[in-house]
Amino acid sequence: MQGELQVWQLVLDASWMVKFVMLILLLASVSSWMIIFRKRQVLNEATKRAENFEERFWSGTSLATLHQEMSDTDPTGMETLFEAGFSEFTRMQEQRKSSADRAVEGAERAMRIALTRETDHLEHHLSFLATVGSTSPYIGLFGTVWGIMTSFHALANVNQATIAMVAPGISEALIATAMGLFAAIPAVIAYNKYSNQVERLELRYENFKEEFSSILHRQAHG
Repeated sequence: MQGELQVWQLVLDASWMVKFVMLILLLASVSSWMIIFRKRQVLNEATKRAENFEERFWSGTSLATLHQEMSDTDPTGMETLFEAGFSEFTRMQEQRKSSADRAVEGAERAMRIALTRETDHLEHHLSFLATVGSTSPYIGLFGTVWGIMTSFHALANVNQATIAMVAPGISEALIATAMGLFAAIPAVIAYNKYSNQVERLELRYENFKEEFSSILHRQAHG
């Protein structure tokens, strides 16, 4: 308990620049953890919905029936690709001037656009985690350097320097480094984990798009 109070006292006694650095790192850490929990929920839900949709898609249900079911819900992820592709395919087939190949090309184009939007949604805020993970140690190091510089500058006004005179300043400076690592490490771990999960989801969406395009091509030329 005494150690905790000493650390808190060092933070309160720190120079204004070191306090400013600590505040930035604290805000970065809090924001990172909010994104980490939210992104975990989004990616887990996207994976679960992709698995459920693939099971329904390959269960033998007709495309028209499946599309009707999608219209009654709020599609997302792989469902969005299917809805965009099938809607465009149906619309172009209803046009007498549209050939089978043009209908398939229109569906592929609609799915590419939907895939881009879904990818952007999955990758949202990942760049912030990467930024926090790469810059926080350097921000903390800046606070450390400033605190040490301030401590040694104070020694210029005394005749005899002792370790007790510089220890508090160096301690408060090292706290900034510790806070930088505390903000950076979770952000880096989460970024690597979620980036890998996003890549696997994107590959899954891409494979579905190709398979669905083949099905539409066979149906159009049937």
